[in-house]
Amino acid sequence: MSFPERVREAVRAARGPVCVGLDPDPGRLPPTEDPLVASLALCHRAVRATRGLAAAYKPNSAFFEAHGGPGFDGLSHVRADIRAPAVSILDAKRGDIGSTARMYAKWAFGRLDYDAITLHPLLGWDSIEPFLEWPDKGVFLLVRTSNPGAKDFQDLEVNGQPLYLAIAERVAAWAEEHDGIGAVCGATWPEELAKVRRALGDDVPILVPGVGAQGGSAREVVRAAGSGPLLINSSRGILYAGDGGEGAMREAAEKLRSECQD
Repeated sequence: MSFPERVREAVRAARGPVCVGLDPDPGRLPPTEDPLVASLALCHRAVRATRGLAAAYKPNSAFFEAHGGPGFDGLSHVRADIRAPAVSILDAKRGDIGSTARMYAKWAFGRLDYDAITLHPLLGWDSIEPFLEWPDKGVFLLVRTSNPGAKDFQDLEVNGQPLYLAIAERVAAWAEEHDGIGAVCGATWPEELAKVRRALGDDVPILVPGVGAQGGSAREVVRAAGSGPLLINSSRGILYAGDGGEGAMREAAEKLRSECQD
């Protein structure tokens, strides 16, 4: 099964494109507990609470790497909680020369066994190719990010168009030859998202962060993204919903799924 079809299958099974971001912020964890233990407990609760509702889960590796070696082991524990058909995405935003990229791929796919990873594409094809040597794995390439500073470089004109569209077109060309390629485009830029979808076509999966706490609208994302494979990520809006219990997390995920269907 191709990677885009895996994403579509996960969305069908969950009856919506909800992706749960697992970003356990130490500042929002119980101060009396060991930070890593509390982080893992929060992620385990979130996965349990949203199982069957989430098409994907996206742990952000920085929140685990900060704990050193035990944090890397923690990424494995979180991965073990995620059950197919949900897609596991390691949000690591790596990007380096080919020999280094090969080691990152071995870490993400061989050691941790995640289904996909986020990457910076600016080093070009040789920095992406090593990840695509792993069958049935996928990459999500940063095209238009959700942060305010995205415009500093991503809007710069390249051959008569903004850089992010030039990247989208190159991603689309790579995806014609390799089906493990997806894109990242932030929910905070719905007009740009629509342009990115047109550039990518209807077969390339798009991972959309920025819904909820960052101000993006799930309804606008669905309208802008068209009929292609889509995952809409919410992190803080689900992890820290209500009283922090599993019921509140599940309710937040259900609300996001409903907004995606409106």
